[in-house]
Amino acid sequence: MDYTIGTKCLRGGYTPGNGEPRQVPIIQSTTFRYESSEAMGKLFDLEASGYFYTRLQNPTNDYVAAKIASLEGGTAAMLTSSGQAANFFALFNICEAGSHIVSSSSIYGGTFNLISVTMAKMGIDVTFVSPDCTEEELNAAFKDNTRAVFGETIANPALTVLDIEKFAKAAHAHGVPLIVDNTFPTPINCRPFEWGADIVTHSTTKYMDGHSAAVGGAIVDSGNFDWLAHADKYPGLCTPDESYHGIVYAEKFGQGGAFITKCTAQLMRDLGCIQSPQNAYLLNLGLESLHIRMAKHVENGQAVAEFLHDQPKVKHVTYSGLPSDSYYDIAQKYLPNGGCGVVSFELEGGRAAAEKFMKALKMVFIETHVADAVSCCLNPATSTHRQMTDEQLAEAGIPAGLIRLSCGLEDKEDIIADLKQALESI
Repeated sequence: MDYTIGTKCLRGGYTPGNGEPRQVPIIQSTTFRYESSEAMGKLFDLEASGYFYTRLQNPTNDYVAAKIASLEGGTAAMLTSSGQAANFFALFNICEAGSHIVSSSSIYGGTFNLISVTMAKMGIDVTFVSPDCTEEELNAAFKDNTRAVFGETIANPALTVLDIEKFAKAAHAHGVPLIVDNTFPTPINCRPFEWGADIVTHSTTKYMDGHSAAVGGAIVDSGNFDWLAHADKYPGLCTPDESYHGIVYAEKFGQGGAFITKCTAQLMRDLGCIQSPQNAYLLNLGLESLHIRMAKHVENGQAVAEFLHDQPKVKHVTYSGLPSDSYYDIAQKYLPNGGCGVVSFELEGGRAAAEKFMKALKMVFIETHVADAVSCCLNPATSTHRQMTDEQLAEAGIPAGLIRLSCGLEDKEDIIADLKQALESI
């Protein structure tokens, strides 16, 4: 049966047989036994499916990855040790020294550094473009050696909303795939493949887990990008891999399986950024309630954003569910059921006001995390960006009075009451 997405949260990826455990079993083993070298040899030759070492693959992980693939509407998926690992693997799987990436400039700071600093050391260049760029400006960013386009559905922490169709159209016009990090809305509130994206990544640490229990990431392939039609750009997928006896991934595993198979057989083999089976089990518990939780996060985020919008001590509120937000119209297109529970707002009074506000909070936790079951917030100027002056913060688009608030699952009245009394302390 083709279940609705809410049912897939519970039923996708794993179906127990007669007398088998209802819950996904934790296969907490590094290795797997075989009765002959010939049987194991077929695994190393990619001639048979199975498991031989958890650094590459594990049954628990594959059950959960299959559920995420089902939720996104993809053909194949894999879990990684973190969202950072997922983004790196997704890009590096089709890029090499001499390649070029086009990326939205409005992305998570850690991913910005990954692409602009670490991957640059590997000889991979990048051109950043504004998510609000025109089609002409976007197309001008491409080069002959461009191999991927990257963006975030809802950017962390800027909360800009990506025009997926615009970026997909440009990517495909230049014969490259669009990779979209869909962490904040999750597939419950946005399915990028339906708007032209080719690869989706997630920090499963956020809403998918939802309980601050397990760090992890995921990569999902739509199966829609024709690698062989652009074989000159992607030799890693379209020419023999001598480390696996000359296998051509795009030919042997097809359009729907080549990307994830190569990513597992090569990158996971060599770099080993596997998600632990225990973390995958915890992730699956979170996925079972994802469709229920996301609705509540959105409800709370909307209520809090509306409350803050009317407060005189609040200079500006960023939340795409507000009609006053610059991304409201595009959010209605891509996120008709709401985006997420993260709200950014700037306080009048700058750094001093932010410090008083944060100190006065009684219920909302001060954490570097977002997308948790409990509400938490952060003032970048006094934490993650505390080495920067107020002038430097302003230049970076992170004013000293900025608060990033992640609305949890508490009653919205209690969240608002805590924010109200904290505002009164300023």
